[in-house]
Amino acid sequence: MRTALAQATDRLAAAGVPSPRVDAIALAEHALGVPQLILALPPSVPEGFEAVLEPLVRRREAREPLQHILGHAAFRYLSLLVAPGVFLPRPETEVVTQEAVDEANRLLTAGREALVVDLCTGSGAIALSVAMEVPGSRVVAVDVDPAAVTLTRVNAAALLDGADSDSDGLRTVRIELGDVSDPGLLADLADTVDILISNPPYIPDDAVPLDREVAEHDPPHALFGGGQNGLDVPRHVMLAAVRLLRQGGLFVMEHADVQGAAVRKLVDRTNAFSSATTHQDLTGRDRFVVARRRAT
Repeated sequence: MRTALAQATDRLAAAGVPSPRVDAIALAEHALGVPQLILALPPSVPEGFEAVLEPLVRRREAREPLQHILGHAAFRYLSLLVAPGVFLPRPETEVVTQEAVDEANRLLTAGREALVVDLCTGSGAIALSVAMEVPGSRVVAVDVDPAAVTLTRVNAAALLDGADSDSDGLRTVRIELGDVSDPGLLADLADTVDILISNPPYIPDDAVPLDREVAEHDPPHALFGGGQNGLDVPRHVMLAAVRLLRQGGLFVMEHADVQGAAVRKLVDRTNAFSSATTHQDLTGRDRFVVARRRAT
């Protein structure tokens, strides 16, 4: 086992995989069908193990995302099913999600049910995390891509089927197909939403993602935000927040680490929010904007 792991690690490192050892272990666990390898006491290698591991390593060498190979991605306290053609949840977004979780918990403590809208939901990572972690919340998830909407519904159903997943919040999640540029989107919720959160596409149209896993496998419509600065879709998200948030409601939106100042300026120009602030991810990079809907 140790030899197979060492060889897989070397191959992945040579291919430029950022975390070769971690990925090699994950692939070995997948090949063995075990949730976790205890390397101090590795299991006996079953016959045919290397034949199963080899194509998995070869796929990762080609920089296919590890999550696609495994069929799932970890996000906060969830294991989410993933699928080619739908944006993969990223660790950076876990910090963004915490802002909505904290606000929803604050409202719950104050005796209020939090109404949370997640725009550009992708696989449902943000929406389902809030629903699971704050069972007293009411969550609405929206995406323009039918494949993303279907995957979010599949993830919600899978979590409900889990032994510890009988959350009332999950049972009431509303999942819809919709375009953030549509001025009538979620019209029935106008001026009532407590938290609007989004991880929209925000890469400039002329930019090329550095990671092959992103450039070759994430769908372009979930990456490129439109326009020279990539902020066309985020701008529509902001306008949706203006329409949907109640007075005092919280707006949270992820952005690229170089877009902090530009996004704050866009939010402040709406004249609908208190002064926007930029918050950092765990690496200290500017990652998301937070603003509160002011009284009209």
